[in-house]
Amino acid sequence: MDIKKLQYPIGPFQVPSEISENDLQEAITILDIFPEKLRLLVSQLPQKTLQQPYRPEGWTIQQLVHHIADSHHNSYIRFKWALTEDNPKIKAYNEKEWASLGDYHTMPIVWSLMHLEAVHHKLVYLLNTLTEAQWNRTYQHPDKDGPSSLKETALLYAWHSMHHYAHIKNALDRLEN
Repeated sequence: MDIKKLQYPIGPFQVPSEISENDLQEAITILDIFPEKLRLLVSQLPQKTLQQPYRPEGWTIQQLVHHIADSHHNSYIRFKWALTEDNPKIKAYNEKEWASLGDYHTMPIVWSLMHLEAVHHKLVYLLNTLTEAQWNRTYQHPDKDGPSSLKETALLYAWHSMHHYAHIKNALDRLEN
C-alpha cells in the first residue's frame, strides 16, 4: 500500500476558504462522538494488538491512543488561551518525543480514553457557548506562519480525530487479513 495513504488515510487537513456554521457544527459533532467511537474500537483489544504499529515505521496503536489524548488536551488549552489572551503565542510540544516516553508504552489505554472523554466533554461544551467574535479569536503557533483561528482549530481537531481513528481501523483491518 502507498505510504502516503497509510499516513493520511482520510487525506491531509485542508482549511476551507470560508468556514460555515455547518462546518463548525459538523466539527463539534465529530468531537462530541469521537471518544465513544474510539473507545468502542480499542478498549477490548488485547495487549499484543495494542503493540502493533498502525503503519510501517509508525507508532503502536497504544502510543497512538495516548497521543490522541495528549494532543487534544493541548488543543483544549489552546482554545482557552486564545479566548483569554490577545493572539497568544502558544507552546508547541514534541509529539515524537512524548510518544517515546515510557508511559506511552506501558500505561493502560483506558486512562487516556477516560482523559479524552473528559477533555472532549469540556471542549464541546465550551465550543457550544462561543459567540461569533470568540470563534474569530486567534493564537500563534510557533511552527506556522500567521495566526490560527478557533474556527480552523475546531475543524483541525475534528479531522485529527478521524485521521487517527482511520489509522487504527485500517491497522486492525490489515491484522485480520
